[in-house]
Amino acid sequence: MARREYSAEELREIVSLFQVFGDIGAITPYGSGHINDTFKVDLRLGGVPVSYILQRVNDSIFTRPDLMMENILRVTAHIRARFAGEADATRRTLTVIPSRDGKGWARGPNGGWWRMYVFIAGAKTVDLISEAGQAHKAARAFAEFQNHLADLPTPRLWEIIPNFHNTRTRLEQLDTAAAADVRGRRASVAAELAFVDAHRDEAGRVLDLMASGDIPERITHNDTKINNVMLDDATGEGVAVIDLDTVMPGSALYDFGDMVRTSTAAAAEDEKDLSKVYSRREYFEALVRGYLAGAKFLNEAELANLAFSGRLITFTIGIRFLADYLAGDTYFRTAYPDHNLVRCRTQFKMVESMEAQAEDYEGIVRQVANGN
Repeated sequence: MARREYSAEELREIVSLFQVFGDIGAITPYGSGHINDTFKVDLRLGGVPVSYILQRVNDSIFTRPDLMMENILRVTAHIRARFAGEADATRRTLTVIPSRDGKGWARGPNGGWWRMYVFIAGAKTVDLISEAGQAHKAARAFAEFQNHLADLPTPRLWEIIPNFHNTRTRLEQLDTAAAADVRGRRASVAAELAFVDAHRDEAGRVLDLMASGDIPERITHNDTKINNVMLDDATGEGVAVIDLDTVMPGSALYDFGDMVRTSTAAAAEDEKDLSKVYSRREYFEALVRGYLAGAKFLNEAELANLAFSGRLITFTIGIRFLADYLAGDTYFRTAYPDHNLVRCRTQFKMVESMEAQAEDYEGIVRQVANGN
């Protein structure tokens, strides 16, 4: 899916739909997300620079942006209340800017759903972790995010994308895409489809444990990449968890598994040279130590499957990339024709690396859980 181009006049008109004031300076593309169109808006109010994040929500994926924003408003208000009165309270979560009619979103003049957040200053995101300490800090930030929401009052959050991390559902989608083969690509991915078939038996482990009640439903982020944590410029500590589009009911294992997938990776998600792709042990250990320092709510079944969750979610994301490739690249934004296939291959190579280290990774979890 290609990024849409917007004129400066169109973006300025969209900014005017929100309760922001001042003289607009620059509006520039921002971030590296695959899904939404994101811009940084710089204004001057009384000579003071103020910045915001402006996003167009991809409503072909998030088909109910109103419900998604309802979730985000509830979650951010709950977290903000926890830090009320603290000096850095305004930096601890996203701040939604209301539209002129008081909603958390606005409809653009040419269609589309738009929203604005206050830009979190003095912090940054990184796309690829450069040292194990960052993994530790990001994992702790996500664990604390889950802790902050453990007592969120009813009602249950909306399930924005049903079955988002449901590996069995993702397998069904892949099988459908492979059968349809709308772009004639199936013959070129025989090895990838064989890899999927060899791993089907483990696809339902977490789903079955949730169905039995052994693993509880929790409020989870569901997209725990390192670039969804703002890291303080001065200390490197996690300041705020961002990109809350998929915050909804789920399993804590899904969040930790996606951290393992993204944070232990030695190479980028779309690295073509698979010899550079593997899961880094020291980063895994840092994740476990950071996460377990904050995630005191985990039960025995969750701890027992913590290392497995990395393999499961990496496999699941690989399935999604492969299915999108076979379906004609309709979900993830791509830069070239085989982009989703390259992404799929890195995921499956990561699964192989984690499998080779499975005994060691399980031992790390036991050691840290026992206080060592």
